Amino acid sequence: MLKATSKLILLGLAALTFSSCAVQKQQKAQKEEILKVMRSTNEYFMNKWPDPYKPIFTNIQRPSNIWTRAVYYEGLMALYQLDKNPKYYDYAVEWGEKHKWGLRNGIKTRNGDDQACGQTYLDLFEIDQKPERIKDIKASMDLMMASGKINDWTWIDAIQMAMPVFAKLGVLEKNPEYFEYMYKMYMHTKEVEGGGLYNAKEGLWWRDKAFVPPYKEPNGDDCYWSRGNGWVVAALVRVLDIMPKDGPHREEYLKTYLEMMKALVPLQREDGFWNVSLNDATNFGGPETSGTALFVYGMAYGINKGLLEKSVYQPVIDKAWNAMVTKAVHPTGFLGYMQGTGKEPKDGQPVTYTSMPDFEDYGLGCFLLAGAEVYKMGGK
Repeated sequence: MLKATSKLILLGLAALTFSSCAVQKQQKAQKEEILKVMRSTNEYFMNKWPDPYKPIFTNIQRPSNIWTRAVYYEGLMALYQLDKNPKYYDYAVEWGEKHKWGLRNGIKTRNGDDQACGQTYLDLFEIDQKPERIKDIKASMDLMMASGKINDWTWIDAIQMAMPVFAKLGVLEKNPEYFEYMYKMYMHTKEVEGGGLYNAKEGLWWRDKAFVPPYKEPNGDDCYWSRGNGWVVAALVRVLDIMPKDGPHREEYLKTYLEMMKALVPLQREDGFWNVSLNDATNFGGPETSGTALFVYGMAYGINKGLLEKSVYQPVIDKAWNAMVTKAVHPTGFLGYMQGTGKEPKDGQPVTYTSMPDFEDYGLGCFLLAGAEVYKMGGK
């Protein structure tokens, strides 16, 4: 009898071991697929832009250290954390060096769109601490603080462009003044600008004061632009990730992040994407990749850090990531369903599988940020 029982126990242990190995093998395969699509989309871009210094021409010519390219490099650095391919690092360093680690419009700029490049400059400084890499971005943020002016972030995109720079400098310099000034600027945008751009009742943000009620979408609802809210999600994720656990005002950022995550779940489309207008599917409705990628980034980060309930958010993430990979990613690595630059649903239209946005860089950055966090989840 004892021999039979022992045999059953051994068979059970063997079955558990086999099952565990099968799960691990499946997760490894899923992670490899995620990395494969990240590499493919990035390779498409790097091949198209072999010189990272080359100016970007759309309706006018712009330098390549503006916010659109800066967001791409945020994504590239996330990819580099997973895949230590030296060409990724070299591509980022070349970008910084050719711009002399400078900001469009110089250190006196107060525009977050100019300062966004500082996020990657600071990342690269952490890898190789050459002072020139952060000289200008630190000077720019120090001038901001010295002015005492806190009302520069009049549109919610700016929160993502500049807020993490303050957080990174606060950690690097071990100086809480950066955290405090960042908080004052953030709270001005949230509660003062245009009467406050955050609607706590709905857990979503108006893009700027032009969209605060009485402005309405065609269906009569408030206008919440997908990518704009995605920028705030990304800013909160990056700040939460950068700041120490006991950092000042962390609970404020976490509270808003959790409110936004909860609000976004019921707004997801059946196909896994989110519409450009979160509250009005009739206003240029359809799949859109950049906002979707930013929401995936935020949700996957939350699961990875134990901030979100996996049983609730993983199905949402799976659905969205699969939608982007199967419906937006071309065999060439080009990303479809990407809304061009703008500030509301009607901008950058039409958004289709084959439509080419005016800038390809920021959308890819969002996608790579999302992919990196989904990868860390251990597969889909």
